[in-house]
Amino acid sequence: MKKTIALLAIIGTLAGCSTTSPDVIQRGDAQRLSQVQDATVLSVRPVTVDGSQSGAGAATGAIVGGVAGSTVGGNKTGAVVGVLGAVAGAVVGNTVERFSTKEEAVEVLIQMRNGDRRAIVQAKGNETLLAGDPVILVTTGGKTRVIKAPVVTPSAVPAQPKS
Repeated sequence: MKKTIALLAIIGTLAGCSTTSPDVIQRGDAQRLSQVQDATVLSVRPVTVDGSQSGAGAATGAIVGGVAGSTVGGNKTGAVVGVLGAVAGAVVGNTVERFSTKEEAVEVLIQMRNGDRRAIVQAKGNETLLAGDPVILVTTGGKTRVIKAPVVTPSAVPAQPKS
């Protein structure tokens, strides 16, 4: 029984590792050319990204509940309690998965240089974005993240060769 509870805890922890943080780059996005666009933050508001329900939590909970329930009583009682345990375990496992993958995020409303407005939801990162901040949108593989625009000083810009 202790092993199955430990297994549930590990699965819940691994499910919580998925993130939409602008500070975390997926392995498949490394060394890929990204599109970069300039924009300005209009507003930022906190939001919550609902947790996932892949079915892994429910399946794991059903197995754990079914095994735990089937050990109660004799053959007939164990079978009935095992089925009830599987149903209860599936509900609990689904709930654990959903709450362990829920993520606090921000919705950033931005204005592009051409006047278009866009909204992007991403996990809270290390940077605090405020209205009026110059930002860049980095798009890789169909996913976009908003980060503060780097400050460019004249000495940091390489000299252009004269023609």
